[in-house]
Order: sequence, then structure tokens, then C-alpha cells
Amino acid sequence: MTPPPGSANVGPSRRQLLATAAAATAAPLIAAAPASAHRPSEPEKKPKMYDLTLLGTSDLHGNVYNWDYYKDAEYDDSEHNDVGVAKLATLVNQIRAERRGKATIVLDAGDTIQGTPLATYYAKQEPITSTGEKHPMARAMNVIEYDAVTLGNHEFNYGLPLLARWIRQLGFPALAANAVNAKDGKPAFLPYIIKKVELGEDAPTLRVGILGLTNPGVAIWDRGNVEGKLRLEDMVATAAKWVPIMRERGADIVLVSAHGGDSGTSSYGPELPNENPCTMIAEQVPGIDAILFGHAHNEVVEKFVTNAKTGEQVLMSEPSKWGQRLTRMDFTLNRERGRWKITSKRATMLNTNTVVEDPEVLAAVRAQHAKTVAYVNNIVAKSSVELSVAESRYRDTPILDFISTVQTEIVGAAMAGTQYASLPVLSIAAPFSRSAVFPAGDVRIRDVAGLYVFDNTLEAVVLSGAEVKTYLEYSAKYFRTHAPGAPVDPATISDPSVPDYNYDVLSGVEYDIDISKPVGSRIVRLERAGAPVEDTDQFVVAVNNYRRSGGGNFPGIVKTQVYNKQQEIRQLLIDWAQAKGVINPADFYVPNWKLVREGTPVF
Repeated sequence: MTPPPGSANVGPSRRQLLATAAAATAAPLIAAAPASAHRPSEPEKKPKMYDLTLLGTSDLHGNVYNWDYYKDAEYDDSEHNDVGVAKLATLVNQIRAERRGKATIVLDAGDTIQGTPLATYYAKQEPITSTGEKHPMARAMNVIEYDAVTLGNHEFNYGLPLLARWIRQLGFPALAANAVNAKDGKPAFLPYIIKKVELGEDAPTLRVGILGLTNPGVAIWDRGNVEGKLRLEDMVATAAKWVPIMRERGADIVLVSAHGGDSGTSSYGPELPNENPCTMIAEQVPGIDAILFGHAHNEVVEKFVTNAKTGEQVLMSEPSKWGQRLTRMDFTLNRERGRWKITSKRATMLNTNTVVEDPEVLAAVRAQHAKTVAYVNNIVAKSSVELSVAESRYRDTPILDFISTVQTEIVGAAMAGTQYASLPVLSIAAPFSRSAVFPAGDVRIRDVAGLYVFDNTLEAVVLSGAEVKTYLEYSAKYFRTHAPGAPVDPATISDPSVPDYNYDVLSGVEYDIDISKPVGSRIVRLERAGAPVEDTDQFVVAVNNYRRSGGGNFPGIVKTQVYNKQQEIRQLLIDWAQAKGVINPADFYVPNWKLVREGTPVF
């Protein structure tokens, strides 16, 4: 007989078996006082109390070592955070030791195999699908012996074959209940597991249901990888479908591991299910005890949401990003009328900068880390001057023109001999990182990777002059409104609700953005070669696949491509720099946009 999806036929790991054996001999947290038949006036015997701990991570993004591959140095930031699975492992081991074999579950809420040059190297330079090598994130996470991981949207970046290979390399299940096969609607991945947990030698087994939910935005952000293959369904509706099934199949408590934030908003339009619905899940779906969530990269230590149908409090927590934090949820339980009941629950947050890296994790990934460090330190060219992104959000800078020049040249050459050959080529770029810099002198792969941190590919579409202006108006909502004459601080010039990567600049046209005007009326000059751009003009626009697929919900850009050779933009930048040998702004820098107020430049 075939077990139902998500049933606990997943084989236990070595640590799970040891933990189960240890838990079976552990004393209850609070022993009950014996009742006396000769003293009926004494209080009734109190029920025994037991405890369960959940440790949660999310948005690891390829971080194993506490290392910044772009700076070739130990990771550090203004708050002195640390990163990496090796740091997390030390905290997990400490808590397991502290609990002396009591029930401890470890989950991850997704975005695991993308985000660092280490992860990129084993997806692009030496892909695990070709070499058979075990992915560094599989090696590191297997040392910790997670109980389950939820698939995040970035798990789909490198295609379904590489994702499938990585899942097979894991020593624990990967969950995504709302990713279904496009043809038959059946689960494409394991929707849930029900894990048997021993709480004490005299206690019945606790059956913990763990439901995994991935992000519906995958349908936009990785359309090229999933279209016609997977359908990404609503996270709230999916939880409402599976939680009752999990309860019917014996789950005593239900934990949700969800790759979606808690804001209730989306970076894309309403055509797809909500991107960040975890609060809605807690409010609308009865039967959930706690939600570990991710995706938004926020630190949410402890949040309680009241379920509208039951009045029960759902515990929620989000452990920041990159392995900087570890969520700890503690549950107290007892047995009432033959059923398990959670009597209290709380969450705390641990900082990985308080511990050293776990040597077993470091050893497991050492060779792959060293190979990546050597690769990113290869010199690709020399820069005639230092080029920085520090001011690129509010001032036209040469380093973004470097990106646009490469994109324009490649798309322009591809249009030769086509029906679009006579159209001007424009290019879209964005300031992904405020700290990226090309030093004067040697420019290395890590410098280029620090400038272009995402694994985007180059595409192109045709836009009209009217669509170009609408696109720029949408991009200009990035800025706060500043009245003429009012002070402007570059540190606070932007709307904090709009991330830097959703501020696009356009090369090939000249334009002014008046930040004293309301959103939607800020493009006060739009010209090409000194002449106004007409609504009916036509342009070929070079753009990355994320934006062209709808990422950021920019208007007019989701169109049939006139160019799409699946070339990674980061590699195109490296190839261009290697071919030139020298990166000289005089060869490509054309100042073409500025911020103004009533015609007066802001800077």
C-alpha cells in the first residue's frame, strides 16, 4: 500500500534515532505528586508536563562559512553580525546538549542554494548536475541533521534538474505543498511530514505535523524554469487544504514552515497569490500551532496572531537572513482526555555572533570553500580609476553605465539583420549593492560579482516611448517627495518600502526626475539625442529576466522577448572586461539622468 503524501515514512537520521532513544529515558519536565486515597481533601493530581523545542533557520542563501566572498575577508557589517551554517550548527549543538536528548526539531524555511559565490560556483561553474559533486549546502545542512527544509523561491533559480539533484543529496525531506504539477495538479514535492517524537518514557508518542509552503512568486521570478511544469498555488488556500488532512492522519500539533513574509503585501501585481501571507495563514486557517517563516529577511522574534475561527494564538517567528539568527520556539504540553494539548509557547532569538564556527561543518565544506575563494580572486581586468556604487541610487555613475554598456552592445549586435535592427537600444540597470566597488587597478571576479549579485540572465523587449516614460515614472516612486529648497539627505532620500534593486535607471535616453512632484508625475524631461521622445517611438530595451518576468511589478515590461539566449549577465560583464583588459569610464560613461526640483539639480 502506498503511504499518503507526507506520511512519516521518511527514514530517521542517526541523530534522530539517538535523540529518540535518549528522549525515551528522559524524565518528565514536571513530575506529578502522588495522590493519597486517605486524604480526599487534597488537590487532585496535576497532569505531567512535557516540552518540545523547535529551532528554525531561513534565507541561508548559500552561506556556510562566516565569509564575505566579495571582500575576501571574514564577514562583518555595521552591527557586527556573523553569517553561515557553521555558526548555526554551534548554537544547535549547544541547545541539543543543554536539553540532554529531549525532543528538539530543526527546520529551515527556504532560500538555501542561491546567494553567494559558493552557491553559484556549484550551480554554474561546476554544476552538481554535471559533476555529481554534493552541493555545499547539502553537506553543511546534513551535518546539522535538519528534520525538514521548505523550498524557497530561490531554490528554483537554477532549474528543476539541479533542484531535484540537491533534494536527493539531503538527508532529510524538502517540502513545498503549494507547488503542484501543471498537468495533473498533484504535489510536485512532499507537502508535509508527520514526525513521531518521544517526550518521555511514560508518555505516548507525540506526532508533529510539519507543512511546507513555498512562494507563489516563483511563477514570475523563475517563469522560464517552471512554466508549463509547475503551478504555484495560494499559500493560505493550500494550508487550509492540508492542515485538516494532517490532523485526520494523526498530527497532534501542526507546525508550518513557510517561505513568505508576514506583511500581507506583494512585490508583484494581483494576478498571483499573495507573496507575504503568513499573518493571513495564522488568522484564517484553524489548527496551526506555530509558523516559522522567511523570505522578507526580517528579524521577528515572537509574534502571536489570533485565529479568527478558533480564537487560538498562533506563534510566529522569522530568523532574519544568511544564518545571522536562530529562532527558538519552546512548547509545553500535557495530556488531556487522551489528547496532547499545548499549554504554553514562546519564541526567543539567538545571535550567531555569540559563538564560534562548528568545526565539523567547516571540514565538510572546506575544499569547496577554498575552490570558490580561488575562483573569485581571479583577475579579469584593470580599472583606470576606482568605480563605486555608493552614490548610484541618486546620482548617475559610471559603474552602472558599465553594466548598461555591456547589455546594450550584446543586444544591439543580436538585433543586426532582424526587423528590429533600426531601433535604438536602451538598457536597464539597478544599484543592487551600496558597497560594490571596482578598485583602481586589478578588478577580480569577486568585484564583478559584488556589483551584480543576482544570477539574472539578459533579455530584451520592444517598448514604445509612452511605455518607457511610464516605466521611468514607476521607478521614480523610489524617492521620497522633497519640496524645493528643503534639505535632501542621501541617507534618507528614498522610500524605505522600495528596495534598491527596484530602482531602475535607463541608458540611451536623457531624462530628469523631479522629486518635488508627486509619484506618477516626476519625469519632466525625456529626450533622445536632444529631441523629445514621442509616445509612438519604438525602442529595444535590454533588461534582466527577473524584471522582464514581472519582478517588481514594473509596468509594460512583461512582453515577448526579442532577445533571450539565457546568458548570465554577471558572466557577460566578466567576459567583456576580460576582452577589453581595461575598464575605463571614458569608453562608456554617458551622464544621461539627474534628480531635479523645479529645474534645479538636487546634486
